[in-house]
Amino acid sequence: MAAPAAPAVAETGSEAHLEAALADVPELARLLEIDPYLKPFATDFQRRYKKFSQVLHDIGENEGGIDKFSRGYESFGIHRCSDGGIYCKEWAPGAEAVFLTGEFIDEESRAEISCKYTIITLKCGWNPFSHPYNKLEYGKWELYIPPKQNKSPLIPHGSKLKDRVVITSKSGEILYRISPWAKYVVRESSNVNYDWIHWDPEEPYKFKHSRPKKPRSLRIYECHVGISSHEGKIASYKHFTSNVLPRIKDLVLTSLGSVHLGYNCVQLMAIMEHAYYASFGYQITSFFAASSRYGTPEELKELVDTAHSMGIVVLLDVVHSHASKNSEDGLNMFDGTDSCYFHSGPRGTHDLWDSRLFIYSSWEVLRFLLSNIRWWLEEYCFDGFRFDGVTSMLYHHHGMGQGFSGDYNEYFGLQVDEDALIYLMLANHLAHTMYPDSITIAEDVSGMPALCSPTSQGGGGFDYRLAMAIPDKWIQLLKEFKDEDWNMGNIVYTLTNRRYLEKCVAYAESHDQALVGDKTLAFWLMDAEMYTNMSVLAPFTPVIDRGIQLHKMIRLITHGLGGEGYLNFMGNEFGHPEWLDFPRKGNNESYHYARRQFNLTDDDLLRYKFLNNFDRDMNRLEERCGWLSAPQAYVSEKHEGNKTITFERAGLLFIFNFHPSKSYTDYRVGTAVPGNSCESLNGHTYKIVLDSDAAEYGGHQRLDHNTDYFAEAFEHNGRPYSLLVYIPSRVALILQNVDLPN
Repeated sequence: MAAPAAPAVAETGSEAHLEAALADVPELARLLEIDPYLKPFATDFQRRYKKFSQVLHDIGENEGGIDKFSRGYESFGIHRCSDGGIYCKEWAPGAEAVFLTGEFIDEESRAEISCKYTIITLKCGWNPFSHPYNKLEYGKWELYIPPKQNKSPLIPHGSKLKDRVVITSKSGEILYRISPWAKYVVRESSNVNYDWIHWDPEEPYKFKHSRPKKPRSLRIYECHVGISSHEGKIASYKHFTSNVLPRIKDLVLTSLGSVHLGYNCVQLMAIMEHAYYASFGYQITSFFAASSRYGTPEELKELVDTAHSMGIVVLLDVVHSHASKNSEDGLNMFDGTDSCYFHSGPRGTHDLWDSRLFIYSSWEVLRFLLSNIRWWLEEYCFDGFRFDGVTSMLYHHHGMGQGFSGDYNEYFGLQVDEDALIYLMLANHLAHTMYPDSITIAEDVSGMPALCSPTSQGGGGFDYRLAMAIPDKWIQLLKEFKDEDWNMGNIVYTLTNRRYLEKCVAYAESHDQALVGDKTLAFWLMDAEMYTNMSVLAPFTPVIDRGIQLHKMIRLITHGLGGEGYLNFMGNEFGHPEWLDFPRKGNNESYHYARRQFNLTDDDLLRYKFLNNFDRDMNRLEERCGWLSAPQAYVSEKHEGNKTITFERAGLLFIFNFHPSKSYTDYRVGTAVPGNSCESLNGHTYKIVLDSDAAEYGGHQRLDHNTDYFAEAFEHNGRPYSLLVYIPSRVALILQNVDLPN
């Protein structure tokens, strides 16, 4: 994220305009107090907030409030009525007529027929025009199908709505579509074609456990259910529930002991249905359907419920930035036009992603997307969302070919898609109003000011944004610089360059860095030697030694200095080898790289266990001392010659020696001494509480953990106290001031 640059004083910054903006936006004064550089843009916040408020007002006037408006899934799609009948509703403003067909059609309708649209030979002998919808106002259509004589529904649970919604366009074309509101679609073996399944079990899953409270420190385990097994296949919801969740929550015991990873949040990717597995879940076809690749909706609910029983919050990776171009199983051309859910013409297509772009100013699109947010919160009990592609949403240029320098003029003006921004404000308002403990995270690379400020300040309303510059910095260092040329000041700048009071989720690498075409940090560090030299029976090679030590240091400094939340992609905590690649034509549909080899870290003879142990204890220490929820760290040293970095946060003293060969005896480190956040511990004497050089982490055991480090009233690096420490090369330490007996 680029550093804020002082903007030129704009006309919008006049006193009169400022006073008007302050009067219209309830807490704008607080935002401008936090960042006075935003004063010239006060009228932009005023306009955004007024538009947001107007839409909320209109929803209240016309729909009875956002609570009711966001329950579109209760009427649209297909629903069983209390009398056993079936009620169907769609929005297809460009359609000439709408019909429903499927397995439920009776024998009398299974014949070749003539209708006013065309004469056709029916697929499977079904009459697609036997159940026409009635046209309503505003492009809506509805259909009621009476129950059978025995009062049972004509469309029972599990029925295939094989030929889907049948749309006749104004040009006379007959289109077979899946309802945008479909709750369950099952793909055929071709991986492309889908059956729309009417999911309406007599006894739906009942959640047994309440939602956990929002964690004070957010430690996210980013996951993809399908690759969660070491086997070369698509793993299931049940597999994830039984095998991955216990691994996260200290319920798995191996020969190594506990493998509790210490994460309190699971972020699930690729859950919303997508036709193409290799899209990683980012080309959505059915927004209300949980992907059938991994199992049934009830099994996903069990997964979420089980996580809640362990105190783990569950976030959904939601993709409202774009949609698949598929028409037969997606939203595209649903009513025969290109302008139903999306902008028409070139504006409706993302040139880089080859996907469709929503028209966020459309009333029914707002209903659809807000109802989608509500659906995942209500039906599946998710605890919040990571919004994908927010940068693309925020700007008409979608971030393509743009470099964000930090000049505030880049975040305001005609390049901003304020309709999309207003939608995001509404989505955050909805989530936080319905569920105050819900968590929302924005994937935004641009660093838009106030995106993570409350809507009452004119902000976007997100809780966190991803600190996307950090993983790029680590990859750049490993690819382009020798270890002795790493710039300590630049590392610190990248890790601390975030907006005041706007929370960031820091991460050393996510799924993006693991995708084919790139490599995980472990693979950048150790590459081919991971195949031959990761056994504890073999001596450390220089490559493996360097890789293991830097892998730990990179993660700890990112965790401690980089944000107010932390994220790790599953398997990377133990240095998962290789890259991530889904089965596709280019790799002969292989699953070899579409899996997570947890078996590697469970093998006592392999060094992966060392990295896993360090990740576990790093998270456990954060849980105890809470540096992620503490104020931003005070960096007292970033020494280029020595390659050392020291900082204080949450009463802990973090010390890093990145030098590839130099160790330092009696190295003076400054400290403020007071301020320990661990309530039972205080004092002026320090002890080691985490040491990357310890034996259990694959280190060289150069430090005595019984050593006491005494802080003396000797000013150093602007700190009133200091202490002398031995810091070996390529080692990270955390010291904590503790009580000592008299």
